[in-house]
Amino acid sequence: MSAQALALVLLAGLVHAGWNIVAKQSGGDARFAFFTSVLMALAWAPLGLWLGWQALPHWDAAAWACVAASGLLHVLYYVTLLRGYRVADLTVVYPLARGSGPLLSSLVAVTLLGERLSPLAAAGIGAVVLGVFLIAGGPRLLRRRDDPQARARVRQGLRYGLLTGVWIASYTVVDGYAVRWLALSPILLDYMGNWVRIGLLLPVALRDRAATAQLWRRQWRGALVVALCSPVAYVLVLFAMQQAPLSLVAPAREVSMLFAALIGGQLLGEGDRGVRVAGALCIAAGVAALGLG
Repeated sequence: MSAQALALVLLAGLVHAGWNIVAKQSGGDARFAFFTSVLMALAWAPLGLWLGWQALPHWDAAAWACVAASGLLHVLYYVTLLRGYRVADLTVVYPLARGSGPLLSSLVAVTLLGERLSPLAAAGIGAVVLGVFLIAGGPRLLRRRDDPQARARVRQGLRYGLLTGVWIASYTVVDGYAVRWLALSPILLDYMGNWVRIGLLLPVALRDRAATAQLWRRQWRGALVVALCSPVAYVLVLFAMQQAPLSLVAPAREVSMLFAALIGGQLLGEGDRGVRVAGALCIAAGVAALGLG
C-alpha cells in the first residue's frame, strides 16, 4: 500500500470514529438515519451537482445498478448499527462491526476478484482481527456470567456487531467494484447512493409524522455532524481503493478502533481500558504490516 493511500485510510479512521461516537450519543433509529441522509443531500448538493453535470449522462446500467445496490446496503448497515448502539456498548458493537466486515471483504476480494495477499499483509489482517477482539472485551466476552443483564447486553452487541459487519463487507465489495472497475467517481457514487437511502427511509419517517418531528428537534445537531463527516470518511476510503487493493484497504480501515478505544471509551465511560489499549496496539501493528506488505 502506498504512503498516500495509507494516509487517506488513517484520516478516514479518525473521522469515522468521531461520527460513530456522535451517533451513539444521539440514540437514534431509522428516522435518525433519514435525518442524516436528508442533511447530507442538502449539504453536499453543490459538489454533487458539479460532479454529476457531465458524468451522470454517461453512466450505463451497470453504474446505476451499483448505485442502487450501494444505497440499499448502506441503509441496512446504518439502521443495524444504530439499533446496536441503542441496546449495547459502542466498544462492543463498533469493534465487532469494523473487524468482521473487512475480514469478509478481504476474503471476497481474494476469492472472487483475484487479488493476492502477501504473507506480511495476511499477518496484518490477523493482527487487526485480534486487536478488534481484545477491544471488544477479549476473553471476558466469552465468560460474562456474573451479571445476567450485562451478559445479555454483550450478547446483543455481538449479534448486531456481526450483522453490521456483514453489511459493511457487502457494500465495501460493491463500492470497491464501482470505483475500481467501473471508474465511477467515489464522491458521486456516495452522493447518488444517498438519494437511494432517502427513498428507502422516507416511508419510515412519514409513518408517524408527529414523532418524527419531535425526534428531529432533539437529534438534528447529531444528524448534521454525521451528515458532514460520514461522507468525508467514506470517500477518503474510496479514493484509497483507487490506489491500493481492496484486500489491503478494507482491513487497514480498522485503525479507527484505536481512536474509538482512546476517545470513545473515555467520553462514554466504558471500561476495560488496559485490554482495549492492547487491542489498539495490535491494530496499529496490523495497519503497519498492511502498509509494508
